[in-house]
Amino acid sequence: MIKVTNLSKSFGNFKALDNISFQLEAGDFAAFLGPNGAGKTTAIKIIAGLLSPLSGNVSIKGFDIKSNPLETKRLIGYIPDQPFLYDKLSGLEFLKFTGGLFGLSKHDIKIRIEETIDLLQLGEWISRRTETYSQGMKQRVSIASSLLSDPDFILVDEPMVGLDPQSANIVKTAFRKKVNEGKTILMSTHSLHIAEEICSHIIILNEGKIIFDDLIDSFKSFQEKEFHNLESFFLEITR
Repeated sequence: MIKVTNLSKSFGNFKALDNISFQLEAGDFAAFLGPNGAGKTTAIKIIAGLLSPLSGNVSIKGFDIKSNPLETKRLIGYIPDQPFLYDKLSGLEFLKFTGGLFGLSKHDIKIRIEETIDLLQLGEWISRRTETYSQGMKQRVSIASSLLSDPDFILVDEPMVGLDPQSANIVKTAFRKKVNEGKTILMSTHSLHIAEEICSHIIILNEGKIIFDDLIDSFKSFQEKEFHNLESFFLEITR
């Protein structure tokens, strides 16, 4: 379980997050939605331990990210919007390097790499230098590296950037598999059709505040109005 309580963050006079709170359970797949500048990436980076909040708290499975940063980070897999790989390493070498950073044994690294290669269908590309990869292949290897530690909580910031339809389908299938295993995913995205297709929960931010937090189907009948899809609801509620 992840619990975000009264989280606030400012950059100078700009309030990026204004006292937001939400909670997710094991097996939840939540879409984190909002216009540009709504605070999604800021919130994700705070939860991942990359930024410090002005106030508020994040706990994961009972561990407080302030007082137990190492314990919480071991539970998190963070997938940024832009993959960072070492160009002169092959995908396989990069995954071995990442597994070492996670403190995995050589045996576990080998098994986890085999699992993620299969999960994300990396095939023969895994042995080539990452400088030869397309944007979509780089993103898939980045996702694979974030999943090596078998995290309980997966933070995803715009995972479909640069993915062709086939790669996007592979990534969606991988995320569904993780959720079915009891993992929790919080995914920031502007792809509303993808959020509606695969997510079970919707959290919408606007101007640093949460304006909607509920199960996916609950938007269809909201405040005595009927909405036929998530896009029409999103445009109305963030107007």
